[in-house]
Amino acid sequence: MRKLPVFNYSFLSPRFWLIWIGIGTLYILVLLPYPVIHYLGTRIGRITKYFMTNRMRIIRRNLELCFPNLPSQEQKNLFNKNCESIGMGVFETGMAWFWSEHRIKRWFKINGLDSITKARKKNQGILLIGMHFFTLELGARILGMLNPGIGVYRPNNNPLLNWLQTKGRLRSNKTMLDRTNIKGMIKALQHGEIVWYAPDHDYGYKNSVFTPLFAVSNAASTIGTYILTKIAKPAIVPFVARRLPNVLGYELLILPNQQNEIPLDTNINMIKHINKVIEQVILLAPDQYMWLHRRFKTRPPGESPLY
Repeated sequence: MRKLPVFNYSFLSPRFWLIWIGIGTLYILVLLPYPVIHYLGTRIGRITKYFMTNRMRIIRRNLELCFPNLPSQEQKNLFNKNCESIGMGVFETGMAWFWSEHRIKRWFKINGLDSITKARKKNQGILLIGMHFFTLELGARILGMLNPGIGVYRPNNNPLLNWLQTKGRLRSNKTMLDRTNIKGMIKALQHGEIVWYAPDHDYGYKNSVFTPLFAVSNAASTIGTYILTKIAKPAIVPFVARRLPNVLGYELLILPNQQNEIPLDTNINMIKHINKVIEQVILLAPDQYMWLHRRFKTRPPGESPLY
């Protein structure tokens, strides 16, 4: 098992000073009242479209691929709101890492917690199906405050950022597992733990099947969910932390347990169902989803690239 990162005095060297300045600035900014944070975050997000040009092309392409029948003006509106969420995502990461429990609870309302409570009463492992929303870090923090669990993550290539994100996530959770550590996830689930897992990205050909996602008929989708479910037999609980309109804060929305609804006869049928769940969750807050990733970069043999 990969060891969790620990603080290294080399992080104080000059090559990391810009990161420390950025983190220090973020820490100070998230001390501001939430309405001010919201104002700054959305305005900064609007500016990103003029600098992150490659990512802007990816966002537009993903929206075209997933919602081809959405009128052009609605696609444009969704694109603009998504840009605002990019700016908010930076602040929301800082809020997740630096806010006190009292302040987070003040700005969150929670719906559907009984889905977790019922599974916990059965001493059953719970596979929390999360998606890559800009509110991802906040969602992990509030869930950990309610029911501490185990996060699944991809270590950051920058050692300081890797330490910071791990330290932030462990403020309210037990430990972290590398996303490649399937055996560790299975063991945790079999011991009744809560494991946060995100199956919504394109992880390449290996251990993936091609199944529909929105209007894309062949989306490379990880079979990790199938392996974990088949062996550990956990409750399958999707969730999303979404930002509410009118600066009202956030809602942690926990959906019903999917365990009895998921077909396990083949991995393709199971992942088709999971992708439908992913669609359902994304549509709860499509403007807050990370459309800036090349979700459909892996194509079946012979198919042309989509980007």
